[in-house]
Amino acid sequence: MLGAICQGSAALDIMGTNHTCMKPTLLVLAAGMGSRYGGLKQMDPMGPNGETVLDYSVFDAIRAGFGRVVFIIREDFAELFKQSVGAKFADKIQVDYVFQKLTDLPEGFSVPEGREKPWGTAHAVRAARDVVNEPFAVINADDFYGRDAYARAADFLIKEANNPNAMAMIGYPLENTLSDHGTVNRGICKLDASGALAEVEECVNIGREGDGHVRGAGLNGDRRVIPTEAPVSMNFWAFNPVFFAQLEEAFKKFLTESGALPKSECYIPTVVDQLIREGKARCSVLQTTSSWFGMTYPEDKPFVVESIQKAIDAGEYPEKLS
Repeated sequence: MLGAICQGSAALDIMGTNHTCMKPTLLVLAAGMGSRYGGLKQMDPMGPNGETVLDYSVFDAIRAGFGRVVFIIREDFAELFKQSVGAKFADKIQVDYVFQKLTDLPEGFSVPEGREKPWGTAHAVRAARDVVNEPFAVINADDFYGRDAYARAADFLIKEANNPNAMAMIGYPLENTLSDHGTVNRGICKLDASGALAEVEECVNIGREGDGHVRGAGLNGDRRVIPTEAPVSMNFWAFNPVFFAQLEEAFKKFLTESGALPKSECYIPTVVDQLIREGKARCSVLQTTSSWFGMTYPEDKPFVVESIQKAIDAGEYPEKLS
């Protein structure tokens, strides 16, 4: 049972659930093997005492007020993940697991011949539809988002718990999210006059080129210059559970239009963008003072290790996570 975070009565949503009396859940996307990194980077030690990036993520989430963590993993490495990662948190926070499976599709759809990989980050989130009934945040397992980002996400989820159309993303400038060792994929965002998300486009193979400009390709394949100050989604999102129903409809549309393509993927930013365009959601952009860093390539590791040590030296984290 999740701990209460409110007092007195609060409005019930259409499902009869009092979300304001629940601590939010952290949904961790950890099913990827890290193909470009070359291994299970979620388990790679980065801290001075062998801590992983995930250790810091869960530590930040707990002190921000999250009450549960749900890891989305692949069934083939479930036992290794549970022993190496999940077991460390069992006495600190409620821990649950769900599996992202290629065959987990809406009724009426099947896996096309030749398809080998699951269907992307939106499909991964969908895997938790039967176990998450409270407001929740979504993060990547291998990205370091920082203490302030979790605090802002938790605060938003608590305040907007009974607003089904409310969602949010933590935004970072593109310049601070590039890798010196290869290209990256990012959700490039545009804001409206109120500072809310107006649209988000998933761009791939983003990198700084020989002329100094940063370029990337949209989903249509067109490569273009992207301003380095453009806010980007690093896949840190905040949703109410009604999002699962919205996601289901968007995923069905994706499968109908693109499911036959052997490498097509359904991305969270694409689903959010569709909801915004249809007037079904308003997505706040939570500006954070935290620094983001992550590991896309093995050569990124020294920078991540150095950055974590600097955060420890600055007093943001203890020398050893307990």
